[in-house]
Amino acid sequence: MKNPVKIGIVGCGNISPIYFENAAVFDILQIAGCADLNIQAAEQRSKEYDVPVMQIDELINAAEIDIVLNLTTPPVHAELALAAINAGKHTYCEKPLAVHREDGRKVIAAAQSANLLVGSAPDTFLGAGIQTCRKLIDDGVIGKPVAGTAFMQCHGHESWHPNPGFYYLAGGGPMFDMGPYYLSALINLLGPVSRVSASTAKTFPERVVTSEARHGEVLPVEVTTHLAGTLDFAEGAIITMVMSFDVWHHGHQHIEIYGTEGSLQVPDPNTFGGPVKVRGKDDDDWREIPLTHAYADNSRIIGVADLATALRQGRQPRCSGDLAFHVLDMMSAFDESSEQGKHIQIESTCEKPAALQAGLTSGNLGD
Repeated sequence: MKNPVKIGIVGCGNISPIYFENAAVFDILQIAGCADLNIQAAEQRSKEYDVPVMQIDELINAAEIDIVLNLTTPPVHAELALAAINAGKHTYCEKPLAVHREDGRKVIAAAQSANLLVGSAPDTFLGAGIQTCRKLIDDGVIGKPVAGTAFMQCHGHESWHPNPGFYYLAGGGPMFDMGPYYLSALINLLGPVSRVSASTAKTFPERVVTSEARHGEVLPVEVTTHLAGTLDFAEGAIITMVMSFDVWHHGHQHIEIYGTEGSLQVPDPNTFGGPVKVRGKDDDDWREIPLTHAYADNSRIIGVADLATALRQGRQPRCSGDLAFHVLDMMSAFDESSEQGKHIQIESTCEKPAALQAGLTSGNLGD
């Protein structure tokens, strides 16, 4: 593509390779630089993907960079986003948008004031699995959605992650780690949320690492690790949600949506594909639905490509800052509801992201 949108990647750690690799899928994107506080990490990615190495400030202020792709750790997401916006750059960050509501508000306000776009992961809801579910709901296959469930339950990351300590500190926990995937998927399917009620707990005051790299290390736990709540959607659906690092085993589906004419099983929102199943009110059993959309494989960076397309077309991105802040607002409300013993009204809102077209080819967003 002539005149692609140029992006600069800040943060060259474990998650970055898939972004470097998948950028080649979208002609609208060109990686024009990479940076990291750990210069060795940036140099490694530079060698692997033939991308210029820059200092972070240099990348943020480089005239040729249009979008700063922020792959740093959550506690510095807002700080780096604000620096990029102040330098006149559009920005897209890994989830969550920020650790605290006020920081998220600052990012959104700064971007609006500067007439710049903000995007944020996750972009998995743009994958084939959840887009197929979106089409089924939009086509009325299960009637009007009235209820549903969302479950993410495991026993934390200390048994496999090489550096799991972060997951139990501020900005971690099951809600801030995995909640963005589930909540973004639900908003894509059902629209924004009006209120949240929840009970939360911190079951284990510390965790012992059993993964090889730091075996035996004791980790302090600062965040709630089991959160159970109810989401009231503005369009009427009520979703029961449980996010937990305290459960060894369970048998629940990732997400189910219950409508007036049937039920829908939604695949893992942390993936782009996965099985989609429907059972109508008169059906004897579940039936698997062929995926109607592209991007069933790991397509991480599709959200950045959509942001670049939005920039060129003068529209809002699907993985928008408003969506990301609405998710942050809801995640924060779970602990607040538990602590205060009441429903929390969600003051923020967002547009339901525009559905992708069915039948697109890889690298094409259809707009």
